[in-house]
Amino acid sequence: MFSAADYAFMSHALRLAERGLYSTTPNPRVGCVVVRDGRIAGSGWHEKAGQPHAEINALTAAGAAARGATAYVTLEPCSHHGRTAPCADALIAAGIARVVMAMEDPNPLVSGRGQALLQQAGVIVQMGLLQAEAHALNAGFVSRMTQKKPWVRLKTAASLDGKTALNNGVSQWITGEAARRDGHRWRARSCAIMTGIGTVKSDDPQLSVRHIKTDRQPRKVVVDSHLVIPLEARLLQDREETFIFTAHAENLEKKAVLSHMNARVIVLPDAKGAVDLLQMMTVLAESGINEVLVEAGSGLNGALVEAGLVDELIIYFAPHLIGDDAQGMIALPELTNLEQKRKLKIQDVRMIGQDIRIIAGFQ
Repeated sequence: MFSAADYAFMSHALRLAERGLYSTTPNPRVGCVVVRDGRIAGSGWHEKAGQPHAEINALTAAGAAARGATAYVTLEPCSHHGRTAPCADALIAAGIARVVMAMEDPNPLVSGRGQALLQQAGVIVQMGLLQAEAHALNAGFVSRMTQKKPWVRLKTAASLDGKTALNNGVSQWITGEAARRDGHRWRARSCAIMTGIGTVKSDDPQLSVRHIKTDRQPRKVVVDSHLVIPLEARLLQDREETFIFTAHAENLEKKAVLSHMNARVIVLPDAKGAVDLLQMMTVLAESGINEVLVEAGSGLNGALVEAGLVDELIIYFAPHLIGDDAQGMIALPELTNLEQKRKLKIQDVRMIGQDIRIIAGFQ
């Protein structure tokens, strides 16, 4: 169905889409290549929300050479008016003869409609080339559109015996500089970084991207059931937007002060008096957040896993042993038999400096 040239051009479109890895939120990452007579006539990618989509950039670069050409695009062209005009209409107007798409757009405003518009105009449409790669690039956008929740990655750094900090809370630094820099790449691609109030009190994190260049800082999310976050916490000082989810918000004066610090206090109690984590994810999705990176202690980590809200684990193992009394990665209830174990699928294992990074997804 697809030729070797088709694979090569779609691979190029995917590499272009990756250039928007840190910048397109809440939109998907999309790349497009326009090919005429076996050569690339124009290419482009979606750079930032509100700016032209990948197809428009590629068509602009191709100019008159787009007529009769093939467009390779990593996501179904949009068919509705949002901040920009429909890309399907632009492809038709440019005279594109064939469109090869990696995957259908999961957005219900678009899904299938872009393909239908093109076919009705006589454009040859083919779907599914390198679909898995395109899906992985936009796992968060797909999750938000289809599951009404962000794609959640839980990142932690541990010793080889699975410990994240000493019993007294000291954790800096278990892993090396290369692993920490790699962790900031995951921060940069995320729409939000989440932590718990315990980590805020013990580590006073900034939850910002510092070790790599990015023009956009992720939003910050703190799970703080009793709204005890210190007003002098470093993550509040830069006035970047922060979500604070709590179950108790009787302190109206503190809520007002936090609001002036660009923090949104959202009260979502569950039946046990803690934060309703499922509803929290719904609120984040409704706020346009595609990907969440969790950097928290074992308590919040365990609660999120137990609630079935974690999609991927990113674990950095350092070549150290810390001992049984140190703090663990994920606090989960004791199992009574091995059939209760939570199964994972290893997706990637590699050395990052002197540390080992494992990426695993829940089955």
